[in-house]
Amino acid sequence: MRIGVDYTSAICQGAGIGRLTRCIFHALAEVDQENEYRLFVATGRNHPSTPPPFQPSTPPTFHLKTIPLSDRGLNIVWHRLRLPLPVELITGAVDVFHSPDFTLPPVWRARTVLTVHDLSFLRVPQCFTNALRRYLEQVVPRSVSRADHVIADSESTKRDLAELLGTPADKVTVIYSGVEPRFRPITDRARLEAVRRRYNLPERFILSVGTLQPRKNFGVLIEAFSRLKVGTGSCKLVIVGGKGWLYEDIFARVEGLGLQGEVSFPSFVADEDLPAIYNLAEVFALPSLYEGFGLPPLEAMACGTPVVTSNTSSLPEVVGDAGLMVEPMDVDGLARAMARLLEDGDLRREMAQRGLARAREFTWERAARQLLAVYTGVMRGA
Repeated sequence: MRIGVDYTSAICQGAGIGRLTRCIFHALAEVDQENEYRLFVATGRNHPSTPPPFQPSTPPTFHLKTIPLSDRGLNIVWHRLRLPLPVELITGAVDVFHSPDFTLPPVWRARTVLTVHDLSFLRVPQCFTNALRRYLEQVVPRSVSRADHVIADSESTKRDLAELLGTPADKVTVIYSGVEPRFRPITDRARLEAVRRRYNLPERFILSVGTLQPRKNFGVLIEAFSRLKVGTGSCKLVIVGGKGWLYEDIFARVEGLGLQGEVSFPSFVADEDLPAIYNLAEVFALPSLYEGFGLPPLEAMACGTPVVTSNTSSLPEVVGDAGLMVEPMDVDGLARAMARLLEDGDLRREMAQRGLARAREFTWERAARQLLAVYTGVMRGA
């Protein structure tokens, strides 16, 4: 097969969808040396490729092309102006074209695969700016309808596709994300302490990871932490993530509760330091309103850090019985769950061991083999 892929998110997005795209195609390069992959990256003329597309080098069956147009420019051409310029003008003739980031461009003859990570813009529309929500409402349903096959990150997203967009179940394949081997327990104290000093991390802290935006529900986490402070003394809260949208209330909540010295937001965290930060945390907490998969809880479990998260959307699929789950708006329940893990050493150790075992069930190799099976089935018209 000749497989075309829009690889832009893998280069232009450091975390989230960017990480998922990089990891699955890196794994695919390991398990498939037979098919030809034609990847393109819309980075514009002067945009550096960060992070590198493949390490240590691009496999011989993978051909990577950088086009002198930005991701935003392609978006305008394909989805706002809706110009009928087929993707094959970039990839050349391909048998299957895969768009791993929600939207499907015009395609001439190739069979098409679309990855839909979540339908949060429909489930929790209040968490989006009006412009972004309107754009997604227009483009994503149209892309799903046009695609020959859809990949969902979880059974939760597959159910949402059926309920909200009427997508037939046999048109959707669930492929769970994996976790990279670098997310593991670290015993090198010197390495851990170097990372602690680099980011001025406290001795004891609860960690959360995610883009600063309403869907992550950081306001409730901060409120729960303020109630927790009564009994936990020196423990602090560290929230790692870049600024997304509608994040002003997060900082206002910290100031309103007088927690300026208790809650920190590292302005930048190098990706290679993230495993150490998970290891340094006593508890990981993410009370998201909605997740299509929820990679940070999985990464935390793989590092042996006990997890508290929401009992909604895909998160129970990821965490299973290896974490404590609460209603996302239950401030007191969240505070109690975090307190239990901080105060009960036996429970903390038990959940850490459960998390390690649970994380081993999610591998990128398995995800890559499932993706290859989707390509094969789509090629055969199955």
